Amino acid sequence: MFGLGFGELLVIFLIALIFIGPKKLPELAKGLGKSIKDFQNAAKGLGDQLQESEESHPPKVTDASQQSQEIDPETKPENKDSQKI
Repeated sequence: MFGLGFGELLVIFLIALIFIGPKKLPELAKGLGKSIKDFQNAAKGLGDQLQESEESHPPKVTDASQQSQEIDPETKPENKDSQKI
């Protein structure tokens, strides 16, 4: 979890317990958990919305092998050898 070990988490918890107090700490943890859950739901909703957008409007990618090229009979392809005099 974020590169923190058990010892580091214990020290952070003890400091929070000292500064915030034992009565307010559960309320703070509950609010933090709810905020994280709301953020995850919003991120998931945004991801779903982007997925729906991609499915309804696929990108227009053309493959050179599938693209039909019409050659005008009046235009001749230039050849490097034909330009030499």
